[in-house]
Amino acid sequence: MSNLGTLIPAQVEAATHSYKRVGVAFGDRFFALLLLGLLWIVPAFVDLRFVYALLAWDGLVVLAWFADLAQLPDPSQLTVRRTWRSAVALSIRSDLDLTLINSSDKTVRATMVDTVPMQLRSEPPTLTVQAGARNEATATYRICPVQRGDARLGDCYVRYQSVLRIAEKWVRASLAQTVRTYPNLEEAKRHSIYLLRSRQIAMEKRHSRMRGIGREFESLREYRLGDEYRDICWTAAARRGKLVTRVYQIERSQTVWIVIDSGRLMRARVEGFSKLDHAVNSALSLAQVALYSGDRVGLVAYGRAIRQQLPAAKGSTHLRQLIDQLSLVHEEVAEADHLHMAARLLTDQKNRSLIVWLTDVAETAMTPEVIEAAGMMLPKHLVLFVLIGQPDLGELAAKTPQSESEMYQVAAAQEMVYRRELLLARLRERGALTMEVNTGAISPALVNSYLQIKERSQL
Repeated sequence: MSNLGTLIPAQVEAATHSYKRVGVAFGDRFFALLLLGLLWIVPAFVDLRFVYALLAWDGLVVLAWFADLAQLPDPSQLTVRRTWRSAVALSIRSDLDLTLINSSDKTVRATMVDTVPMQLRSEPPTLTVQAGARNEATATYRICPVQRGDARLGDCYVRYQSVLRIAEKWVRASLAQTVRTYPNLEEAKRHSIYLLRSRQIAMEKRHSRMRGIGREFESLREYRLGDEYRDICWTAAARRGKLVTRVYQIERSQTVWIVIDSGRLMRARVEGFSKLDHAVNSALSLAQVALYSGDRVGLVAYGRAIRQQLPAAKGSTHLRQLIDQLSLVHEEVAEADHLHMAARLLTDQKNRSLIVWLTDVAETAMTPEVIEAAGMMLPKHLVLFVLIGQPDLGELAAKTPQSESEMYQVAAAQEMVYRRELLLARLRERGALTMEVNTGAISPALVNSYLQIKERSQL
């Protein structure tokens, strides 16, 4: 993906400042020294004068604490910087750098706690660094996002000490920042490599005079043995006095609409993520392949209403807009309004296009509304209807029951599988392209189906 660099969150930096009325505390060595003074208690049982020695020791420790506190740098002399190494993408581990910049002439040892939401990391990172005089020190922590969308990072809290570690100060740096978690970008990158290989194969087929790779006119050349008669350009042949053949290529600048259902059925979780997460990741893969093929790509994500909609366009800027919109697609608790979405898309898209519809169907005795909505589009558009399967359902349906209760479970699973296949068969009879794929195979299946549609000139 060529513009991944622009997706990396900006670096933020801020000087530290006190956030409490008394932003000082005792270091760990302060308490160690106090415990060491308790050794005077043993001789104090013999001679009470040793009690005065104990008090004198404690007084010296307190004076040492004040002296150590006095030489700690002022909070304004410390700066914290948060740096992102890569874009934030769903389920992709990435590293962040926290840098403590020390502009004082004293060495400090600091413990930094960054405020990171649960969306990015299960617990706040605690990092320890030591920054020399007029120097800086960097520590790294890792995040693994579990939810797409915007995440709000807060301030960084710092506790710093001198090398004596008797006194310490508590400060914070205002590093509040909103970052966006994108779909799985690595998956889309893998399929872009697949596209390059596929296009190379298509070029080899064309040079080998294999037909059926498109009906968009490319050029004229002399007739060769094996060319189809329907490809002969008779007007050019009449002018030149010899047979001339039209050469075609895969159609470009066609329109592809990616339609994503974000209703309650897409909330089901498979392999740690919802069906909607898997659908969004595969939609990004398909969008990138289609855009690089020269097609225009549009997006509709809907629940009870249209939540995200992006008109069909092409180019790297449009890809960035698609990534942003896909990041904001979230599940809803209610059933999606499929008929409303279909009517809206039919109004907005007048010309014939490819509709790639990522959804699921409810288990009901009646024909699901989403099937009726897909049927509305078939007279005007080519519909690729994709059901996101449930792997455990197929496994249960294929299982041999070992008890009476298992027999009922297996029978119910087989009935559900049969009904889904029947619904897809009805759509195929009306001219739709259909498939039911498990979550791990959605992206390859979509890319393969798209390329086959282009090669066969089905659109």
